[in-house]
Amino acid sequence: MKTDVMQPGYEEDILLDDETPVCAVDAAEDDGDVLSFEVPAGKKPRLDAFLSSVCDESRSRLKKLVEQGRCTVDGQLCVDADQKVRPGQRVELRMPAASNVVEPEPGPLTILYRDDDIAVVDKPASLTMHPCPSCPKGTLVHRLLYHFPELAKQEGPRPGVVHRLDKDTSGLVIVALSERARLKLIEEFAARNVHKTYLAVTRGIPAAEGTSDLPIGRHPTIKTRMAIVPEEKGGRNALTSWETLYASPTANFALLSVRLFTGRTHQIRVHLAQAGFPLWGDAVYGPNDKSSPAGRQLLHAWKLEFAHPVTGEEMKFTCPPPADFPHAMLALERGTKRVILTGMPGCGKSAVLERLEKRGIPVWNADKAVAAQYQPKAAGWMLMHQRWGNAFFNEDGSVDRARLTRLLAETPGMRKELERIIHPLVRGSMDDFFLDAVSRGLSVAVAEVPLWFETGWKVEGDAAVTVIACPDEVRHARLRETRGWTDEKIAAVESWQWKQSDKIRAADLVVDNGGTLADLDAEIARFLTALEERGEFLAEKLATSWQSLWAPADE
Repeated sequence: MKTDVMQPGYEEDILLDDETPVCAVDAAEDDGDVLSFEVPAGKKPRLDAFLSSVCDESRSRLKKLVEQGRCTVDGQLCVDADQKVRPGQRVELRMPAASNVVEPEPGPLTILYRDDDIAVVDKPASLTMHPCPSCPKGTLVHRLLYHFPELAKQEGPRPGVVHRLDKDTSGLVIVALSERARLKLIEEFAARNVHKTYLAVTRGIPAAEGTSDLPIGRHPTIKTRMAIVPEEKGGRNALTSWETLYASPTANFALLSVRLFTGRTHQIRVHLAQAGFPLWGDAVYGPNDKSSPAGRQLLHAWKLEFAHPVTGEEMKFTCPPPADFPHAMLALERGTKRVILTGMPGCGKSAVLERLEKRGIPVWNADKAVAAQYQPKAAGWMLMHQRWGNAFFNEDGSVDRARLTRLLAETPGMRKELERIIHPLVRGSMDDFFLDAVSRGLSVAVAEVPLWFETGWKVEGDAAVTVIACPDEVRHARLRETRGWTDEKIAAVESWQWKQSDKIRAADLVVDNGGTLADLDAEIARFLTALEERGEFLAEKLATSWQSLWAPADE
């Protein structure tokens, strides 16, 4: 008797006789399937623990089946679920017979199309496709029978089902309402004439386009999983291609359009995990991350294209994903709010940075990063020494800042050349700082870059460029008093910077630092509130842009 022991552990497989079962299955007279396993080398587990590792059933249910006398070990009846089994022993379990009579059950069902022969429905996540021993009720088939009573004319426990989705995969499913449609659709799936496209949210960001043709077979030791298996060892050919629709600037995730050319069990999940980009929420092929915002693997059957099995008409359907897709993506996108702090000399950037750091917000300073590159044997130091020799170095190898400043003022083009050497190294340090903040799940990270606008740097996504604004007369007085700058030096330094008014116009947010320290503390509190509000606004904007990506073409 041919049955589908793996359910609900598949992603999509057409219902053909060449399906690969999870384990050996034999016929039984008055029972369901007989599952047969060999205990692998190296372990002596308890019987119920071993069965739980190879069967898609709960441990408590397996224990009851053993106690009911449904299990043998090397041909001898065993009713003790606590008994240890040894490597090489043959364990067989007789499953209860599943009833072929499926009763209709009411339940919500989104129907995108129907006629006398077919229907196209949107299967919600967490709904098993059809009855099986571990899920005899509450499946999609039970709902289909309620909404399409004509399916009762079809024999077997899976009326109308011609292809399948994993329990936790949502999206489009074709239902055969007539026998002629069922037979034709099975032929079309077998010939790969039904085109299926999925949406997937991956951990990390793959290349803009990718393909995998690695063969897939049953995992050699974990029978409830699939794996990349060479064809000579039982793997079956599989082909998946994908395109990146959206890459998060946080590097946390990407939204992919995935095309299936074959229908192997767990194909998308296995191929993407093998490529280094498992799906968010997939604890089987990715990390079991309890902090994940995804309550299931984020995989959705998005598009279907096929010829109508009776009329031959070309049929095309698009189904946007359920709300958990954008909700999880927004949670991942919000990960860390990145702030670029900039402003004119003397505006008080350091004072703002110090107060943010006291609030527990991680900070980074471009001037300190430059100073690190000036240290002997640092990458920047090596490049400067190679280019200018000992022109501005002391005997101990340190940079003579005064001499360097004079050379920069006297040598045309030297400042630009020095920036081309140092700026990429400093930028790399800043990028590493933000990536570290993202990986640690921090809510805010701030980088002070005095010459942000002058460098022409850009940060993808929602980084908030924030200018510390201060009246010129206040700034200049601070520079004279605290740094000893002359009016000539102030004018010289500001001559090659943007004007403060231009920086304010180009900024996302502004912090006013023209008053007292108490005023500044109040401004910083206001700034953090504005940063949070900006994040909410950008989230709404992002959600709208994602919806435009997966909306039907005619919208």
